[in-house]
Order: sequence, then structure tokens, then C-alpha cells
Amino acid sequence: MSPPMERIQTLETIEKDIITCLHNAGQVFNELSKEKPNSKQAETGTHQFIKTLGVVESKLSEQINYLTQVSTGQPHEGSGYESQKVLQMAWHRLQHVRSRIDELDRLRHKNILTRNANAFGRPQQIANQQQLPQQQQQPQQQQMPSVDVTAQQPLPNVSSS
Repeated sequence: MSPPMERIQTLETIEKDIITCLHNAGQVFNELSKEKPNSKQAETGTHQFIKTLGVVESKLSEQINYLTQVSTGQPHEGSGYESQKVLQMAWHRLQHVRSRIDELDRLRHKNILTRNANAFGRPQQIANQQQLPQQQQQPQQQQMPSVDVTAQQPLPNVSSS
């Protein structure tokens, strides 16, 4: 039998031992719940429970030690999961950087408009022009890479009075 099959068979044996352990515990509780419990039978069941529990504990410890020795913390060689997660995290970082750049560009544009308006004394025109970049930025933030760009509705023209 191959080593992996032996490991599986060992785990099945441990599972059967756990079932035996629980069965022994159930018998002890049934005996103790009677009006006139037989202490000898309860004591025998308790000893079997403790003995089986010790066997289960030692076998599980062996299995855990084996798994600790063979595990390296590396992803499975045939798995692309790690690469996919790295790509996904990079994509999220890129989206965050883009949103921050858009926000900084919007603030820069707003600052330039404020300076120009203060220099020429036209504060009302600033309010109208500041609304335009905010309206344009909202659809850009909602856009995902898989969205068809041609299907988006054009932005309404905002004319400054």
C-alpha cells in the first residue's frame, strides 16, 4: 500500500477509536443515570474510555508531527491560487493609487481655478467649474476593468454661465 493510503487508513483507524471512545463514555453515562448504577460496570467503561482516549491522543500527535515535518509553507506546485491573489492585491493597489491621483488632480484643478478667480475677481464662475470635475470623476471611480467602455453613457455638457 502506498504511503498516502497508509496515512488515510491510519486516520480512519483514529476515527474509529474516537467513535469507540464516545461509545464508552455514553455507556458510562447510561449506567450512572440508572436508579441503581452498577459501579463495577461504570468503572470498567471509564477505564476503557481513558485508555482509548490515550491511544487517540498519541496517534493524533504522531499525525500532527508528520504533517509539521512535511509541510513547508509553500503553495502547491500545481496551484495558481497564490499568483491569482498577488495579482488581485496588485490590482486593488493600482485602483487605490489611481483614485488618489484623480483626487489630487481634482484638488489641484480646484486650487488653480480658485487662484485664477481670486486674481480676476470671478468667484461665481469657480462654483460652476468645480462641479464639472466632480461629476466626471464619479463615473470613473465606478468603472471596472471588465466593463465595456463603449457602453457608458456620455456625460451631460455643463455650460458655465
